[in-house]
Amino acid sequence: MKKLSKKSRYTTLTVSFMCAALLFGCSNNSSESDAANSSVAMVNAESLSTIGDKNIADVISGIVTYDKDDLYTDWKSEDTTSIELTGSGATVEDSGGVIVDGNIITIKTSGTYVISGKLNDGQIIVDAEDKATVRLVLNGAEINSSSNSPIYVKKAEKTVISLEDGTENSISDGETYNLEGSEDEPNAALFSKGNLTINGTGKMVVKGNYNNGITSKDDLKITSGTIEIEAADDGLMGRDLLAVKDGDITINAGGDAVKSTNDKDASKGVIAIEGGNFDLVAANDGFQAVTSLLIADGDFNISTGGGSPEMIATKESGGERPGQTTTTTATAATESESDSAKGLKAGTEVGIGGGTFEIDSLDDAVHSNNSVTITGGKINIATGDDGIHGDSAILTKGGDITISKSYEGIESLVITIAAGDIEVNSSDDGINVGGGVDGSNPDMQSTTSESNLLSINGGNVYVNAQGDGLDSNGSISMTDGTVMVSGPTNNGNGSLDYDQTFDISGGTLIAAGSSGMVQAVSEDAKQYSMLMTYPETKAAGTILHLEDSKGNTVVTFAPEKDYQSVFISSPKLEKDGTYTLYTDGSSTGSEANGFYKEGNYTGGTKVVEFTIADTVTWLNESGITTAQSGGPCGGGRGGQAPQDGGNRADMFSNLDEATRTKAQEIMEKERAGTITREEAQAQLAELGVDFPGMMRQ
Repeated sequence: MKKLSKKSRYTTLTVSFMCAALLFGCSNNSSESDAANSSVAMVNAESLSTIGDKNIADVISGIVTYDKDDLYTDWKSEDTTSIELTGSGATVEDSGGVIVDGNIITIKTSGTYVISGKLNDGQIIVDAEDKATVRLVLNGAEINSSSNSPIYVKKAEKTVISLEDGTENSISDGETYNLEGSEDEPNAALFSKGNLTINGTGKMVVKGNYNNGITSKDDLKITSGTIEIEAADDGLMGRDLLAVKDGDITINAGGDAVKSTNDKDASKGVIAIEGGNFDLVAANDGFQAVTSLLIADGDFNISTGGGSPEMIATKESGGERPGQTTTTTATAATESESDSAKGLKAGTEVGIGGGTFEIDSLDDAVHSNNSVTITGGKINIATGDDGIHGDSAILTKGGDITISKSYEGIESLVITIAAGDIEVNSSDDGINVGGGVDGSNPDMQSTTSESNLLSINGGNVYVNAQGDGLDSNGSISMTDGTVMVSGPTNNGNGSLDYDQTFDISGGTLIAAGSSGMVQAVSEDAKQYSMLMTYPETKAAGTILHLEDSKGNTVVTFAPEKDYQSVFISSPKLEKDGTYTLYTDGSSTGSEANGFYKEGNYTGGTKVVEFTIADTVTWLNESGITTAQSGGPCGGGRGGQAPQDGGNRADMFSNLDEATRTKAQEIMEKERAGTITREEAQAQLAELGVDFPGMMRQ
């Protein structure tokens, strides 16, 4: 007798860093702006995505085909065999293809079998000797087995289970199975070794007390029906393919809710959803696809790992993000399935083309070991880790994405925002390129590289971050769109943070936050900008208003958090133009996330008037100033493009030259990875420098 306990099953995960290969051999000297700009132009998430510019629904139709018998048809006009369950056995009408041996009913040939009644402790086995479809019509059937799979498809070319309209059917097993020898299957209340389809307009309740609810060792397709599953481990499992065209599916799983498992064939292990309603509660992952998870439409309510925690750890608090490990080998068993509690998870690609999502996850809400592509849908996320994470690339080309709670909002090596409305709230970095170790893939380490790129080419983005707002361990490029950042309040982070270059040639960017690590765009950026540092911190909600010499509004913005600096870049800023910055006051315009559209601004206090002469105009309350030099990590100022590309304030300006030099050397070692963050903090403390939050996040 076997009792299948939930195992810690380790998965070997690797990722191919195509983005690095694309740029192999490019110069890593960011002062060579032509080379840097050329390399930036070569990298975008669309080129790294396996979906690219394709429609998600079209991608699914190229993978999934539905036969006529996959869709529900009326069985009453067919030649059928009736199986009436009688408690301890069954009565069969025209039993030529059915063998009844006590409480074991075995179906030996293809055909349509209509099952009704109750089987107290028995089993229906499909063991068809011909190569055609076996159709089981559940017409008010209750099938229970205390020691094996109640419905076991041992052999069949294809099995279709139809749920008769107006009926409720139930399948349940016991906590232990009597399996022969070393056999480990069947292991689900409804188990099929071959292709399995579920359709109909009735209802099926499945209780998998032993292990899984419904499992197919080949393709599992659901085209309609109401299905409720409680499972000790996984809810729905299709080895090669799990496809849902429609249906109402409710799952409460002790493991993963919906899962594919074929890791031997790169073309299989796919989950493809074209529609349906999903209400999923899982101890582990909501959806877990070995290769691709593709969703064209549907309504999804997903809770994993008990949901997001009330408080999310930050690096300053010393807390660990869910799933974090110290494994550093290139290919290793890094994350047991029992550790993963992600909402949507895939090994190769997550593709979302539509649908509505409410995801409340302990771990990443949307996660791919390679790339994530979002072209539509309304996605609401609350998570204890990353909102959207792709080890290689993330591409958004549409959709309405709200991340109300996260550790880091959006994280990958290459992120391209082409369109869509995005709101990010994070306890650490809002949008992070090139950083992050979440334990699911050892190759995804925090790195600085010319191939790391955040591209913003459209859309509307709002970031409210306790860490860095826009953070790239590489470069940032912006050509269009609107981006607003209510950045950090502590001086160890910045509303903008990048290592190589930041080229802006279009769009509107407003970034407000602390002043300690403040950066502007690169000196050779194509669009003009200004960066104001206030003598004192402004309270959250205090309006800042910038207008030209004719009184035309450039921007009106009320940051959500306290701020002491603000960076503004807009097509409305022109060389030799004169502008005035105001504070306080009010606006009659429509407001969203602090950004005012249209309307009239009145009642403000003039802060400074200035004329633009350089790409970046640095300001304080006295007027135009110059960028200070020599910030931590080698940062430069004054619109220059030093090796790390930055225009940083000097957090060590109050130190003598010798101490400042030593502190900067410590910071460089921490950034290079030769010493840990904790070691760097200890060494800084020995110098009398106490900046626990200043390490690069």
